[in-house]
Amino acid sequence: MAAKSNLLNMALCLTLVCLFCAALLGGVYALTKEPIDNAAAAEAKAAIAQVLPEGGEISQALSAGGYEYYESRMDSVVNAYAVKTSTNGFGGLLTLMVGVLPDGTIYNTKVLSHSETPGLGAKCTSDARFMAQWKGFAAGKKLTVTKDGGDVDAITASTITSRAYAKAVEQARELVKSLQEE
Repeated sequence: MAAKSNLLNMALCLTLVCLFCAALLGGVYALTKEPIDNAAAAEAKAAIAQVLPEGGEISQALSAGGYEYYESRMDSVVNAYAVKTSTNGFGGLLTLMVGVLPDGTIYNTKVLSHSETPGLGAKCTSDARFMAQWKGFAAGKKLTVTKDGGDVDAITASTITSRAYAKAVEQARELVKSLQEE
């Protein structure tokens, strides 16, 4: 004999299905959390190594002003900082790792994640000319695009992304400046 369809039976069935799905998702999360965290840590370590000069001893993650940063020390003296910074680009959040020397010179930058338009703003990770200008970007240069009177050459047809990139780099430089004043 078939069960009579009523509101109580439907609610009970839906609840059981939801509990099963929630348990399944929880199990998958528990299985994948550690590998995902390990991959993220390895990616961050690689980005830090790319934006800092070689040979320094890297600190554990530190925080100041709402930013995560790392210090590179040689002979107990800080010789560079790696700052994780984010800002909004054209397509969403743009997150960078920025290497800054104590005098404010940008040693190098690395895009950690972005939501920029493929073929336009996404060129912030592949446009060789744009990426090369950040290596050794002098402390005295203005971190705004040339269109706004600064010293940053924008990506063609991606001024908003270029402005966001420059803003993220400026945030890192300002954090290092504030750390130097302490």
